[in-house]
Amino acid sequence: MSDWSANPPRGRRPQQGGYDYYARGRNGGGAPPQPPQPPPTRRASPPPPPPRRKRPNWAKRIGIVLLVLLLVVVGFGIYTDSLLQRTPALEYEGRIADTPGTNWLLVGSDSREGLDESQREELSAGDAAGRRTDTMMLVHIPTGGGKPALISLPRDSYVPIPGHGRDKLNSAFAIGGPQLLAETVETVTDVHIDHYAEIGLGGFSSLVDAVGGVDICLDEPMDDDMANAHLPAGCQELDGPQALGFVRARYSVAGGDLGRAENQRKLLGALMDRAMSPATLFNPFRLVPLANAAGTTFLLNDSDHIWHLFWLAKALGDVSGGNGVTTTVPFGDFGETDSGQSVIVWDKQDAVRMFDAIANSEPIPEDLVGP
Repeated sequence: MSDWSANPPRGRRPQQGGYDYYARGRNGGGAPPQPPQPPPTRRASPPPPPPRRKRPNWAKRIGIVLLVLLLVVVGFGIYTDSLLQRTPALEYEGRIADTPGTNWLLVGSDSREGLDESQREELSAGDAAGRRTDTMMLVHIPTGGGKPALISLPRDSYVPIPGHGRDKLNSAFAIGGPQLLAETVETVTDVHIDHYAEIGLGGFSSLVDAVGGVDICLDEPMDDDMANAHLPAGCQELDGPQALGFVRARYSVAGGDLGRAENQRKLLGALMDRAMSPATLFNPFRLVPLANAAGTTFLLNDSDHIWHLFWLAKALGDVSGGNGVTTTVPFGDFGETDSGQSVIVWDKQDAVRMFDAIANSEPIPEDLVGP
């Protein structure tokens, strides 16, 4: 045996029956071949947690809704205000100094402007031209949250008209329009007029229809051909033309003009009460027609706006609900002019007491409150 066999080179392993001379060639060295090792397994990472759902920010959402509603209301108010008609009713010299509280002069005009032939026939408006007034009221809204007052100024009141001597109160409107009428009212009452509002025949009827009618209770039936007012006794809902006939009727009403003035105050309060109700304010099918009717119906002083009308409506609604005063200016007797016209003469002493209370924003004496 050779020395090489007895002392094999380092790194060679003897094999049974001899050495494997080709081992180095197969695995490149003396180390025995190793079985292939699988790649190390990585520990699986846990799945990421699901994203947390953000809780809704209800305060933010409610704030956005309220902001949108506010913008809608403001925009709607500006739109309605742009529809209102205006006139410089309170621009004249010698105005009474400002008095406490807020005072409105309300005028019902018989103007037929804007009425077509069918509407004139429906409303029994006739074909008279121009503007006259049979309805004049003074509304006082006191400071400090007192009770508002609605006072009728009879059209036949015999009063001094600036620059035209003594005549019926409605003659001031016929002669000089809103300006002379307002000046006359300030002169005879010593009460500062802050706002002026005039409403025509067709507009009044449209307002009533826009709010879905008004509720009126009659002690006796009304049958007046001149005003086309034919209503049974009892409580009932009046539509626009019926309401207009109700406030125009005078020949079938006890007290004539004074009785008609009482009916006018009653219906005006009922109308404003319905206009300010949630059933109207939160119902777009009533609110939008009401706003459009108001915009094309009311004639205001140049400085008056829709928000002034809102507070007027609220005050009249309070009067209708019993939280206010409704009456007629105190009068002494019926008289007759040199031309034979029948007129109403105010009770000077009681009228002064009433208008002094209003000028000082004080409650009207109870003994002066009547129909």
